[in-house]
Amino acid sequence: MSEMMWLIRKTLKDTFRSKRSWFVYIGLPIVGVLISMLIYSSVSTSTIRVGVINQDGSQPITLDTIRFLEGLSHVKVTVTDEQTLQSDIVKGNLDTGIIFEEGFADSIRRGQPDHLNMVSVKGIQVTAYVKTMLQSYLGNIAAIGKEAKGDEAAFSSIYAAYSQRNFTLEAQAMPNTSITKEMTYRSLGFLISFMMFSAVNMSEIILKEKENRTFLRLLSSPMSARMYVISNVVVNMLLMLVQIVVTLFVMKNVFHIDSGITYGQMIPALLLFALAAVALSLLIVAFAKSTSGAGALQNLIITPSCLLAGCYFPMEIMPDTVRKISNFLPQHWLLDMINKLQQGQALSSLTMNMAILLGFAVVFALIAIYRFGRNNDSRQFV
Repeated sequence: MSEMMWLIRKTLKDTFRSKRSWFVYIGLPIVGVLISMLIYSSVSTSTIRVGVINQDGSQPITLDTIRFLEGLSHVKVTVTDEQTLQSDIVKGNLDTGIIFEEGFADSIRRGQPDHLNMVSVKGIQVTAYVKTMLQSYLGNIAAIGKEAKGDEAAFSSIYAAYSQRNFTLEAQAMPNTSITKEMTYRSLGFLISFMMFSAVNMSEIILKEKENRTFLRLLSSPMSARMYVISNVVVNMLLMLVQIVVTLFVMKNVFHIDSGITYGQMIPALLLFALAAVALSLLIVAFAKSTSGAGALQNLIITPSCLLAGCYFPMEIMPDTVRKISNFLPQHWLLDMINKLQQGQALSSLTMNMAILLGFAVVFALIAIYRFGRNNDSRQFV
């Protein structure tokens, strides 16, 4: 045990001797959180600017419909004329325009809404909200027209009662947590990537000490190769734990990003992935013949797999083929676990995700052990 502790202290001392190592292992995950915050902090609910042209005169239904639009949240209505409307839409001063043509109110009374046009150069992403709310409102009034069956007096009576709205409605805006969840998701995506690179960098110490013959000198002492590799794994896991705790602490207490997941759920999930990351790093080192070869392998494996798993970009924008490929990557199952935890599922209900991550770790470790056992040629480091 004393030899193991000496190896752990030696590895930690050699690793964090330079300030650059502190930045690479601790600073970069925090930078990833900062990048995510900057990306999503500019996302907000903007006001839709709507230009209205009333060609139907002083019809009560038309005027009430315009007042309904003015009462919508995040909508600013400007009554204008046709020439100004087209000019403002082209210049970007207005997002969309609504034209109430002559005969609009009469069509509503008949129960068949017509003579209403909506124009925009920004497409459905702008018009969808206003169009949906307007259709719902006009649908209710058109239903009155259908029931009245052309009886003007009956329509006016029912419409007047509908317009009075003797009932009261209280609305309370709930905080929008979607942006915070996306920020958390992307921050942890960057953390996953940095954890994998850090794991390989730590495992590369084995190759470096083989290259400078330190490994052989250590084996000439009572220490065994198994003890040496285990000490490297322990240091690697300690480093992953520090990265996880520091990143989560900075997210919540410095940048005030509430992930919606408790530390008790997040840390075990990330540690389970850390185990798979360390096993993968040993696998890369086992197949590499030099430190430069290990660097090439990690770039070839980690960066593309993180891209495919959705660490850098939302999986929603990926084609179906890429989504199917991501099922074979450990990063996908951790991100899926985080997403389900944010939706309120308990960690104990995600045994499938945890079993798959543990399976990745076991498979990677077994292949690495097999490769280490068959690779005893030290001449490649001469």
